[in-house]
Amino acid sequence: MKAYLILSAVVFLSEEFGLVMSMSDQLLWNVGVALILMGIAVSFVALLLLVLSDVKDGKGKVKGGGVVIVGPVPIVFGSDRQSVKIILVLSIVLVALLLVLTLLSYRVFP
Repeated sequence: MKAYLILSAVVFLSEEFGLVMSMSDQLLWNVGVALILMGIAVSFVALLLLVLSDVKDGKGKVKGGGVVIVGPVPIVFGSDRQSVKIILVLSIVLVALLLVLTLLSYRVFP
């Protein structure tokens, strides 16, 4: 229900500022906003479950890392070697997928 209200507010604001969209554009916009909101919710629930499982056990060890992708260059950081290797492989796959999709979009939409 809350997601519907937020989507309705976004649609209303886009109409107020003169952004006229066709039905397919509107559907795509709504799906995109809904996916973003679901991603935020899933991330929050995952973080909450991680914290609760660590509190329950009382003997957790945290390992992790992250990546910042600047253009086609991934900058990887992490707390241990294994995390960095996994994140590096995933970021290289993501950059390759991005490049492939970009090249395909130039062929489809010249």
